[in-house]
Amino acid sequence: MPILQKLVVQDFRNISLQEMEFSPKLNCIWGGNGEGKTNLLDALHYLAMTKSAFASSDRFSFRHGCQSFAIAGTYLMDAGLKSLFTLKVTSGGEKKLRRDDKPIARISDHIGTLPVVMVSPYDSALVSESGEERRRLVNSVLSQMDREYLHLMQQYNRLLQQRNSLLHAPSPDPGLLDTFDASLSEVAAPIFEKRAAFAANLAPIVADYYSRVSGGKESVGISYRSELEEAPLDQILAARREKDLILKYTSAGVQRDDFLFTMDGHPIRKCGSQGQQKSFLVALKFAQYELMKQRYGYPPALLLDDLFDKLDPSRVSNLLSMVSGSDFGQIFLTDTDRTRLEEIVSGLTGERSFFEAAGGAFTKS
Repeated sequence: MPILQKLVVQDFRNISLQEMEFSPKLNCIWGGNGEGKTNLLDALHYLAMTKSAFASSDRFSFRHGCQSFAIAGTYLMDAGLKSLFTLKVTSGGEKKLRRDDKPIARISDHIGTLPVVMVSPYDSALVSESGEERRRLVNSVLSQMDREYLHLMQQYNRLLQQRNSLLHAPSPDPGLLDTFDASLSEVAAPIFEKRAAFAANLAPIVADYYSRVSGGKESVGISYRSELEEAPLDQILAARREKDLILKYTSAGVQRDDFLFTMDGHPIRKCGSQGQQKSFLVALKFAQYELMKQRYGYPPALLLDDLFDKLDPSRVSNLLSMVSGSDFGQIFLTDTDRTRLEEIVSGLTGERSFFEAAGGAFTKS
């Protein structure tokens, strides 16, 4: 189980240069809004996933006036061995990833090495925004747990981009479109199957966590929606070809899949109160944590950003108790109030560290 021992962050968001050593169990970061707490957790996410936890371009992560940022983490790995992971991102779009000073040629070879789950107030977009946000979540989780899925998505996106480019040509070759349709269909089928299995496995765990958070007053569900439920993708694309030639992009495929979140059989976006939606989103992320824990045989790092914005302290305490058994992993928890943090975590573990955030600097306290 990877345990982050030491982190160095340079020129990332409002963090100029920071070096920190962490507890192997619980790390609490407190400070006012805008002081850098979320940025610190996002730096941890970057090192694990090579991208932000939020739907934003790398260029928004450079400190003002800087053309690059760097993140380095020393992790305790299996058998007591240590590894240094470093990531440097430049304004030109270049990403250099290394492990123990050896370049990692393909980012896909790194994804899943440092499994992570992040819970953030920005998760509200999973309910309120389009299916793109929900697909992004599922892709992130499955890419960490299943390297084949990650490779399939990379292959599918390349083919999709090539087909869309062909659709922009003055007179697209019908035979070449047939070839792309067949290739996309072959790759889309296992993506569809893996997403369907994931949704089926996730739904009962989400329902269980939601019941514990809410007291079981409502029942929640997750269902997967895909055009591939009706027919193979090549057949769908053949039927849509004239439409695609007019639109000049591919109007069907797994890039349009969605995941429906329901409460008592109705879309939670329409019928759920703000409190119910918050409880559902927390249950969703904790269910993700549970599935990844089952897959790896050990818990991923858990990044809990401003969790009190979502739930009252008693519910937060109950949730933390669920994941903080004898085999719980490393947790990073932020809040604006140190006293409240101390009250919540006092009974969880003696292995904990506190850090105060102020202006992008972090002081152990």
